[in-house]
Amino acid sequence: MAKNGLRLATLCYVQRPGQTLMLHRVKRENDYHQGKWNGLGGKFEPGESPEECVVREVYEESGLLCRDPLLRGQITFPNFDGEADWYIWLFVAPHWKGKLIDSPEGRLAWIDNEQLPALNLWPGDRLFIPWIFEERFFSAKFRYQDGEFLGYEATFYGPDGQIERERYNHSETADPHSAQPVYQPADDTYCWLCAGTVSKRQCKIICLQCGFTRDCSDP
Repeated sequence: MAKNGLRLATLCYVQRPGQTLMLHRVKRENDYHQGKWNGLGGKFEPGESPEECVVREVYEESGLLCRDPLLRGQITFPNFDGEADWYIWLFVAPHWKGKLIDSPEGRLAWIDNEQLPALNLWPGDRLFIPWIFEERFFSAKFRYQDGEFLGYEATFYGPDGQIERERYNHSETADPHSAQPVYQPADDTYCWLCAGTVSKRQCKIICLQCGFTRDCSDP
């Protein structure tokens, strides 16, 4: 159980054609995200809406002023850091102005969208980052314990009113060839490099353990 209740925050992926602005967390001491790449964002201030919070946080961390950021989803991270349950509103920001600053949070870089899964991300991020490029809204819960990814549950709400659900539970002892979810053909059910469990998003096969990414049914 979380020690100190709830933390409310936003996370934003600022975009330009073909690229996303990412933050490499390498500056702050005792940063729980040390060495990881993240989007921009942070905790709500009293009285803020999610939209107000995300605009302020992006400006403070990057010097860019976002206009009309788009809400893509919401994720719950129960007891993520051993201190609190985190509730995160996720946005994309294709419209902005300004020049990048030397961020106090880390090093900023524009990353080609197809290269995002190759970054040193939290394992769950490799799953939900592709979702922000979809038209569906999502609500999800990602579970970690002592920094280790345990699994997720997600509900997707399509623009046509269709609702879809996914879930994944990580098991170190699971047979990688029979791991769930199962896709066809059979070669799409496990990682070619480490034989770990994979997830499939928009015909990309993403390993949940080593991060190796490939197209579905590559020859």
